[in-house]
Order: sequence, then C-alpha cells, then structure tokens
Amino acid sequence: MKATPLLGWYRALAVATGVALLVFCGFIVAKYGFSTAEDVTAYVAMLHGYLYIGYFVVTFLLGLKLKWPTGRLVFTLAAGCIPFASFVAERRVVREAAEQASADGARQPAGV
Repeated sequence: MKATPLLGWYRALAVATGVALLVFCGFIVAKYGFSTAEDVTAYVAMLHGYLYIGYFVVTFLLGLKLKWPTGRLVFTLAAGCIPFASFVAERRVVREAAEQASADGARQPAGV
C-alpha cells in the first residue's frame, strides 16, 4: 500500500478545503446577517469550490487505491462540504493508512 504521494496531497487538500469552508461560512454569516462583505463572499465561494474539486479527485483516487468500501468513500468525499468534517476525516484516513502500512510491513518477509 504505497499511497504516500496521494496521502500527502489528500492531507493538504483536506486542510485547505476545511479552512476555506470555514472562512466561507464566516462570510455567509457576514453577508446575510450583517449585510457586509457581499463581493468577497463570491470569491471565497469560488476558492472553496476549486479546492473541493481537487479534494474530490484526490480523495476518489486514494479511496480506489486503498479499496475503501462505498460508504466510507462517500462520507470522505462529502466531508469537504461539511464544516469541520474534513479535519476529522483527514485524521482518520492518515491514522488508518499508517496502521495499514505498518501491518503490510510486518507481513513482508525479511530481506525483501
């Protein structure tokens, strides 16, 4: 299970998407709650959208490579649209990938 490059991209995009989503939520509150920052909200929304597209592609490829069940893949893909969920999903994916890598390393015979 050598998913290191995809895992690195996944981690970066999960954090960036999560931060962009939280910033976007703040601007939505400012726009509709206080009638300010109406112009900036559109740009922050586009930023989150572009980051989410990258997150979606990398997560999908990582899920295929690690042979995730469909439910887990769908939850992890949706985590980029739920505030704070991408941070939880990122920690869980990294932990389980490390556990799987250590289990794969333990099964290999010595000298290989």
